[in-house]
Amino acid sequence: MQEPDENRFRHRDLNWLSFNERVLQEAADKINPLYERIKFLAIFSSNLDEYFRVRVSQLRQMKRVKKSIRKRLALRPSRITKQIIEQVKIQQEKFGVLYKKQIIPELAANGIHLLDSEHFNAEQQEFASEFFSKKVKAYLKPVLLDLQDENELFLENAILYFLITFKNENKLGIVNIPVKNCGRFVPLKVGENDNFITYLDEIVRFKLKELFPQQEITGIFEIKLSRDAELYIHDIYEGELSQKIYDSLKQRTKGQPTRLLYDANMPPEVQKKLRKLLNLGKIDMMPGGKYHNFKDFFSFPDPTGNKELHLEKRPTIPHKNLDKSRDYFRTISEKDQAVHFPYMSFEYVENFLEQAVNDEEVTDIKISLYRVADESRLTSCLLQALENGKKVTVFVEAKARFDEENNIIWGRKFEEKGAHVIYSYPKVKVHSKIMLISRLENGHDKHFAYIGTGNFNSETSEIYCDHAIFTAEQHIAKELMRLFKVLEGELLIPREKNLLISPFSTRQKFSKLIYNEIENARAGKKAGITAKMNSLEDREMIELLYKASAAGVKIRLLVRGFTCLIPGVKGLSENIYITSIVDSFLEHGRIYIFENAGDEKIFYGSADWMSRNLDRRIEVISPVMDKEIAAEFKDILNIQLNDNVKARIQDVWEDNKYVQQENGEKANRSQHEIYNYLKEKHTSS
Repeated sequence: MQEPDENRFRHRDLNWLSFNERVLQEAADKINPLYERIKFLAIFSSNLDEYFRVRVSQLRQMKRVKKSIRKRLALRPSRITKQIIEQVKIQQEKFGVLYKKQIIPELAANGIHLLDSEHFNAEQQEFASEFFSKKVKAYLKPVLLDLQDENELFLENAILYFLITFKNENKLGIVNIPVKNCGRFVPLKVGENDNFITYLDEIVRFKLKELFPQQEITGIFEIKLSRDAELYIHDIYEGELSQKIYDSLKQRTKGQPTRLLYDANMPPEVQKKLRKLLNLGKIDMMPGGKYHNFKDFFSFPDPTGNKELHLEKRPTIPHKNLDKSRDYFRTISEKDQAVHFPYMSFEYVENFLEQAVNDEEVTDIKISLYRVADESRLTSCLLQALENGKKVTVFVEAKARFDEENNIIWGRKFEEKGAHVIYSYPKVKVHSKIMLISRLENGHDKHFAYIGTGNFNSETSEIYCDHAIFTAEQHIAKELMRLFKVLEGELLIPREKNLLISPFSTRQKFSKLIYNEIENARAGKKAGITAKMNSLEDREMIELLYKASAAGVKIRLLVRGFTCLIPGVKGLSENIYITSIVDSFLEHGRIYIFENAGDEKIFYGSADWMSRNLDRRIEVISPVMDKEIAAEFKDILNIQLNDNVKARIQDVWEDNKYVQQENGEKANRSQHEIYNYLKEKHTSS
């Protein structure tokens, strides 16, 4: 992997930090209710943990490459890592100020007090002691280290610990904080007006003397180690792939350390002792606050029940056709049907599958699962289909990061019931969100397809903004059938004409579409590219966009996450304008629109313009063939392009400035406006 030319490409890992800065902005934005802002603190923390486990660990791996090779390839992992650490420290400081100066006082103003053990009153001390004895102590594993004997220390990934110093400087104490067993937050006392909550950390801190009775404690410092999340599996596998991955999962807890987060009040000499015990370098050390793992704030309790502190939960919008349909096959045969999550219910997908399971004319069900939910209506339907004698083919992605174990467990459940289960290829992930139902109609097979941008997961469908279309268009369905045959090993290539399928044709077809806009611009015809995606990284696609900009093609991009393209640079990208939206729901859909001299072509699907999505994953991008749905997709995208409340400008300076409302311009918070748009469209007569 070659480092990007800084004049033409941003480094993806540095620009990702700009995205996480936008998450932090949401935590500071008082438009959001208090508990919504707390949620964004948790998202920021969770994002950063995964970033260090995956991206920073990869940079560390690159440092192992011979210096001569790094120099030839212009690899600069040490430089990039230092820039990352500097930027993260700045963000962590902002995080700390926001938490202490805004969130804690606002909780207190609403009668919710987050106490540390130093401020427990007598009654709370008594409660803490009893809670510790009955519910916490059994899960603790205190260790007394003798620095004259101990040479190293092992800490599990992402587990909170206390490092304890004693008057005897040759001794150190380590004790885990058992969040998984006891929860992170403990209500202390519910009064008439005020509610007191403490961290589990503080319950343990309060009773540490009991764990080390022979020692005089001089300091208590919370620490957390992040470890490399990558699985060290060779590209060439022997035996069953899923078993290899399953067996290797334990390496996650023993992987290479990537960051030690420690209380900044820890004295330098203690830091040095800890580094030596963990065999870490200075660059691995990240100072933080008194508490770590703020992702636990996803479960921060609200003892008040005050609705004003939370995001208003709006009811899902009933789909004008599917909601009343008793026969999805007939409804879909009459016309393609589009659904938009989380504005509409995932039950439409479950209803479709359930009807297929119970329909005597349905013979085959094929589905690709990237992140399998725990026990759900969808998984139950698939198991019931097998009971009902249907032929079920399930492609389970065994390499979906952090979901490998659950995916493989479910794959085995399907296999046990008689499904044909296919696991990942060694070098290719299946990231497409597709389902195909085969049904006998008038003695002939008819295929019904579902193509989406989001996972088959009812839980994430409530927080991810995604789009999907049910279709009985046979050209699309048959191309999807050929893709499933590729996955089943019956074909080598899917031979598609309408769909864009990675890694077979997506790059070539997107390139052709962009070149068409370039030619149209040069010929004086209508030319333009509008696209919404999660991330933009592929250098070849970026170079094509630069070329299109130089030819006069107006390019409008909506990129939620990181982008390696530098917009608005004279002579390079002056015709490219990019915004990003971070709001209550995660923008996850991908939509691509090409002007095509006035005859617009609209596509949607699972692939971003990233090298992995174009070259190393099975992805499906579909044309939107129904004119009404095409107009609906375009309307939704236009609402987002005109967001002036939650949209940030992505420019040369990367300062995440909000799009400003013009004088007299109506406020447009796109996620609210899309809800209103769909409600009017689907509930009006």
